[in-house]
Amino acid sequence: MTASLSHTPSRRAFLRQVAAGSLLTQVPVTLQGQAPTPPKPIRAAQIGTGHAHAAGKWKTLLRSEDFQMVGLTEPDPAWQFNLGKGDYAGAEVLEMESILKDSTIQMVAVESRVEHLLNHAEACLEAGKHIHLDKPAGADWDHFKRVVALARQQNRRLQMGYMFRYNPAFEFCFRAVREGWLGKIFAVEAVMGKKSGDSTRQDLARFEGGTMFELGCHVIDAVVYLLGAPDKVHAFQRQTRLDDGLADNQLAVLEYPDVLATVRSALMDVDGFSRRQLVVCGEFGRLEIRPLEPPKVRLTLEKAAEGFAPGVHDIEVEKTSSYVKDFQDLAQSIRSGEPLDFGYDHDLVVQETVLRASGMW
Repeated sequence: MTASLSHTPSRRAFLRQVAAGSLLTQVPVTLQGQAPTPPKPIRAAQIGTGHAHAAGKWKTLLRSEDFQMVGLTEPDPAWQFNLGKGDYAGAEVLEMESILKDSTIQMVAVESRVEHLLNHAEACLEAGKHIHLDKPAGADWDHFKRVVALARQQNRRLQMGYMFRYNPAFEFCFRAVREGWLGKIFAVEAVMGKKSGDSTRQDLARFEGGTMFELGCHVIDAVVYLLGAPDKVHAFQRQTRLDDGLADNQLAVLEYPDVLATVRSALMDVDGFSRRQLVVCGEFGRLEIRPLEPPKVRLTLEKAAEGFAPGVHDIEVEKTSSYVKDFQDLAQSIRSGEPLDFGYDHDLVVQETVLRASGMW
């Protein structure tokens, strides 16, 4: 059976809709019956072009009605070749100091190389900016704690760039677990791998956490959102090649009182994108997202739940572009003052779990 869900709002999505409606009612109109004037775009900038997601974030922000991109900077000389070319053609190139000192710039997307993320995030927060910080949040746990503490102190938004948080398939999964459709959860199984060439391998080998640190972190974020902080994390690392020192075949087991969650990540996984998956198993059913992009969702139920009869259901979810909902939520949070659904405490648990699962702790 195939069910079509054009939109399945999470709690946060529902609050976004309510808040957006209340905001619009406060905006004056010029003529009776005329549509309200949309909120003024939030002035924003980007630091860095070296992150794997940097170009995608820049293009998304340029198209966004919520943000006005003032420009970008690339403090790393090794990556300044990107400026003015390709995806960044026509972009206003700024000095980092000018971004930090410009009080009209409210949000900065931090898209530097991973080793620079925390330094740039800290500088932005000290300047009073809201930030979108790409993942993983560096390798220095104490530094990340300082960054989060600073965001709390400044009451600034810190949104991490884990790419499945606003994926409609994951939102559907979060809802199914939250509302108890599957009953008591006993297992979560996640896979996040691909097959990579030598240049990618050499790049990832800079961190001892290997592929789990770089790729596995995305699904660890989802597991923590579903289950909370694990009691214990067991990391297993293997290297299939000895010439580059990369941990390219990894497994993490996350222990909970009644649940065992496994996360696998490998860089020699043939057609690995098709095997990427998140499977949640409960006493009354199972929910599978496989592959993750574009997502295919299968819901198997022992008994009826939320209008779904017992049996197997292939769910059609809304098709959305990457990063769009992330920035919509960030803009709404900045405007309304409401906290992000993925808040400071969640991000701290995720980062600690990522470091433990990667063998870096």
